[in-house]
Amino acid sequence: MIEPLSIEKIEQEIIDDFSLFDNWEEKYEYIIDMGKKLPPLDDIHKKEENIIKGCQSTVWLVAEQKDGRIYFKADSDAVIVKGLISLLIRVLSGQTATDILGTKLDFINKIGMMQHLAQTRSNGLLSMIKQMKHYALAFNTVAS
Repeated sequence: MIEPLSIEKIEQEIIDDFSLFDNWEEKYEYIIDMGKKLPPLDDIHKKEENIIKGCQSTVWLVAEQKDGRIYFKADSDAVIVKGLISLLIRVLSGQTATDILGTKLDFINKIGMMQHLAQTRSNGLLSMIKQMKHYALAFNTVAS
């Protein structure tokens, strides 16, 4: 089995991707495209308990652990939010609980994401990260 890339390497790939764009309009288009490429979430997972609290849009997030690694699936009813969660999934899915809990997700600030999101979207992004780390903490607790 191929070892997944480290969180830091994936973050650097995203930073490199974003450096190719001249302005935030292009970066938003890229984020939306990333969301369109996110595999659809089965309707069975689109239930109240999988909705991330603190997001203005509806975001469903589920996680499972296989072979010591956590895999996330998500969907949203808003295209930009779906793109944001897809970026987080790109970075965190397939990582260990310890690595997920330990990451600061520096790429978010390095690409200037927080400065270009409305306050409600920034809060939603933080809620998505918090929920993903909660899953990691829960799987980590069960494993120990």
